[in-house]
Amino acid sequence: MHLLRLVQSQVRLGEPLPWGVRDEHGKLLLARGHVITSEEQLAALLARGASVDIEEVRAAASQAEAGKRRPVSLFGQWEQVLWQLDRALRSVAEAGFEQRLEAVREQVEALTLRDPDIAIWLTVRQDPKRLSIYALAHSVHCALVGLLMARRLGWDEARTHTLMRAALSMNIAILDLQGRMAAQGAPPTAPQMEMIRAHPRSGVTMLRAAGVADEAWLEAVAQHHERAGGGGYPDGLNEVGELPTVLRYIDVFMAKMAPRALRAPLATQVAARQLYQESGGAPVSAAIIKEFGIYPPGEFVQLKSGELAVVVRRAADARTPLAASVTDRHGMPSVNTVLRDTARAEFAITGLAPDKNMVLRLPPERLFGIPE
Repeated sequence: MHLLRLVQSQVRLGEPLPWGVRDEHGKLLLARGHVITSEEQLAALLARGASVDIEEVRAAASQAEAGKRRPVSLFGQWEQVLWQLDRALRSVAEAGFEQRLEAVREQVEALTLRDPDIAIWLTVRQDPKRLSIYALAHSVHCALVGLLMARRLGWDEARTHTLMRAALSMNIAILDLQGRMAAQGAPPTAPQMEMIRAHPRSGVTMLRAAGVADEAWLEAVAQHHERAGGGGYPDGLNEVGELPTVLRYIDVFMAKMAPRALRAPLATQVAARQLYQESGGAPVSAAIIKEFGIYPPGEFVQLKSGELAVVVRRAADARTPLAASVTDRHGMPSVNTVLRDTARAEFAITGLAPDKNMVLRLPPERLFGIPE
């Protein structure tokens, strides 16, 4: 490994690092993809003699040059949204916070409406190796699910956008804590529980200080863990507003489907059934369930043909989506992705398939027929 001293001009604040940052002995300090958000943090790294591996720098430069020659795929644009949200939430104390968050909300809306199936895929097919960014992914997923639900129910634009803003900012006070807890493989400690129970209030305080004056937005953040009749937190309210109640349903549904070091994610069907039961069959839960369908994009299924496949497109009939086969009928990995219409008897879905890690190893662009 040939190390070069890191120089300030190599780092762009608020953007993912294209290579790892190491100490003078080659020990990794920050992994590729980490975001440095402040001049102070960068200065501290430089003072420690931060270095980079010259081969990683060359590889990143080559990748960047290749990226200039081709457009970023829809999946790449969703990845950029995560880091755009990270920058917005971490700059809450800086002027222009609302504008930065609104830019994220607009991008989430645009990408979701451009291809709702890919948006849903992202919520179903989550990488357990990226638990450190759970807070960002979870917020984005809640916002896009809220958008799809609201459109199905015919909500007006103003209420829909307020719900999305609340979803993107509801955990602003515990961004790092959520990532640590998702990855720690143990129940929350007592200090962590204190922070969790306090985060709705802390989040509202941060948002108000940033100039947010929309009381519906603030109420949704303040009450998104409250339950009608008591039992929620932080205040144990008996009466809870509609918007925070809807946000809680979405929050819990998405959390159940997300991987953790401590537990595996629930299957979509199980999470949907629990959502419907817990909400008492509320229209919002029914709308969410209808958006996902029985076999949502990202679900790994067994076909009658013997092939294993991953669902890529919903259909008018929730039982017969379009799926991309990833093995042949003998279980051998397919060289080429073949789309199967599960409405045809020979390709009917016979059940869910267990080895979901196989899907994670396949570029989603390939499954959706998008140029990589």
